[in-house]
Amino acid sequence: MSSSQGPAPSVNALAGQLVDDLARNAAALRVSVTTGAAGERCIDLGANVPGGLEAGRRLGEICMGGLGTVAITSSSPLDRWPLGVMVHSSNPVVACLGSQYAGWTITDDAGFFALGSGPARALSRVEELYKELGYVDHHNKAAIVIEGETPPPPAVATKVASDCGVKTSDLTVLYAPTGSLAGTVQIAARVLEVALHKAHSLHFDLNNIVDGYGAAPIAPPIPDFVKAMGRTNDAIIYGGRIQLFVRGTDADAEKLANALPSNTCSAYGKPFADIFAEVEGDFYKIDASLFSPAVVTVSNLDTGSSFHAGRLAPDIVDASFR
Repeated sequence: MSSSQGPAPSVNALAGQLVDDLARNAAALRVSVTTGAAGERCIDLGANVPGGLEAGRRLGEICMGGLGTVAITSSSPLDRWPLGVMVHSSNPVVACLGSQYAGWTITDDAGFFALGSGPARALSRVEELYKELGYVDHHNKAAIVIEGETPPPPAVATKVASDCGVKTSDLTVLYAPTGSLAGTVQIAARVLEVALHKAHSLHFDLNNIVDGYGAAPIAPPIPDFVKAMGRTNDAIIYGGRIQLFVRGTDADAEKLANALPSNTCSAYGKPFADIFAEVEGDFYKIDASLFSPAVVTVSNLDTGSSFHAGRLAPDIVDASFR
């Protein structure tokens, strides 16, 4: 994907600078940097270390391939949960879909499973999505982000590096559990990404998305994985807000705004953990249209018109976070 200013920059080159700075400040950020059995660099941001909000903020920016900013704020619209994130990208399609989206299924025959996100995806291009995006990255180092307790085993790390076209020693694996401080922040920082992903599923022309902003409360961490997953999803589904700046007709902008919010899904209205229990833990049985922000504004740069849709559900967020 390119623009009138030329091709989009390398997300791995930009994120690589952030990764190196994270590693240099590991002690201050309470993260650990080790070398894996295959020679890859592993950065633990919350599994066996305290990590923290700042580690999660930085992880969010790494996930976005260095093409977005994540700020911790106290301006959440939810009275009882003011702590939140603000996310912005002036290249939201590449930042969110080309890098941040957790679209790379990473497995092995021994039972390892993870969804990889971050800039390494743009080097591997194993997902069909990249054919549509038209974005190609070229860099000699790669960074992959995994939401989990452990990095991949050596054979998997070697395969990931090979798919990215880099040496295993030039691969960095960053990981943080859902229920850690860093994990809950980096998931909240996906509030804009889920909107971009839903816009794509609605077949809105991604070339017409120019800029984007999002905000969501930060869920209090909890050790129980299902409850942590519930809280982090509820933060976006019932407490997230986004604004997209687009080009095109007002009809298309209004149609996008009306279709984007989470309340367009029939499953809307219950804490995510309850919805997850109803499908007996089968994540893929949940209507994908639920995964979107609560409140949406779409502003048309060609006409000056803005369209609003959706609503916050502070009572559901409060019940979930408690």
